[in-house]
Amino acid sequence: MIAHLRIGFGLRPGAKALLTGPLYHSAPNAYARAVISLGGDLILMPRFNAREFLYIIEKHSITHAHMVPTMFVRLLQLSEVQKNEYDLTSLENIVHGAAPCAAQIKRKMIDWLCPIINEYYGSTEAGLISYVTSDEWLSKVGTVGRPIENCSIQIHDEHGEPVGPRKIGDIFVSSGQGNKFTYYKDEAKREEISRNGLITNGDRGYLDKDNYLFLCDRKSDMIISGGVNIYPAEIEAVLIDLKGVQDCAIFGVPESEYGEAIVAAIQAEPGTCLGPEDVKSFIRKNMANFKVPKFVTFHDKLPREDSGKIYKRKLRESYLKR
Repeated sequence: MIAHLRIGFGLRPGAKALLTGPLYHSAPNAYARAVISLGGDLILMPRFNAREFLYIIEKHSITHAHMVPTMFVRLLQLSEVQKNEYDLTSLENIVHGAAPCAAQIKRKMIDWLCPIINEYYGSTEAGLISYVTSDEWLSKVGTVGRPIENCSIQIHDEHGEPVGPRKIGDIFVSSGQGNKFTYYKDEAKREEISRNGLITNGDRGYLDKDNYLFLCDRKSDMIISGGVNIYPAEIEAVLIDLKGVQDCAIFGVPESEYGEAIVAAIQAEPGTCLGPEDVKSFIRKNMANFKVPKFVTFHDKLPREDSGKIYKRKLRESYLKR
């Protein structure tokens, strides 16, 4: 078990690790247990703050850290003077997961901190499934890695049949833990996500010819507009690069003509002046027209779980109430 976590989290014995997420979430909890089991030192952040994060790295000569992509965005918003204010040379490995990371954000982090930004893919049910180093990622931009030893990944179509390379479908996995779990008082739900000894957490994606996994989005978040599948994560990855956007989320709402319409929820950086047309125009220049949001809303702060995942359900419900 620890050997599996050591690979998936990129840890080593005696590491000085900084944990930025809450211990009641599965990945931070597993990371913490792995660090301690390997005889390392564990430093906990009560709440993430970009400058405080850099300060702790310097103060404690941190070698390893566990993060989520939202934290990368916050770090990159610091000025060059602020970034260079701290000694970060002790860092050996920063691992991230929990949510898709925009390619341009990850590339900027690698350019800044060198190729120590590594990534895992997994779930509470399955544990860690894949891992990818910076060097691998740079050769296959966007991948979340290949299966860790004793893990397997298959992509299934809507009929439950495995598909070939680069065909998008439902991601089914098997882990070294053997998928031995159930849901409290909900065995039926456990059966729903199972297929031939594999399980799914609702993600969609594809494998390339070298067995590297690429994520598209959660099946439940996918928008179907005019019969076309639209993956919010793809639009979010572009939108986060618009100057003045601090955070963003894309979701679908019912629409009579096309079935669903795209909504963009934006948290703007303080002091910036963004309007709906700025957002639509930026996406229109960088993506196909059918991916341009029909509606754009602005928020003081977007709701995120402590794990870093955004509460799209709350955004959708709030929008529909209005």
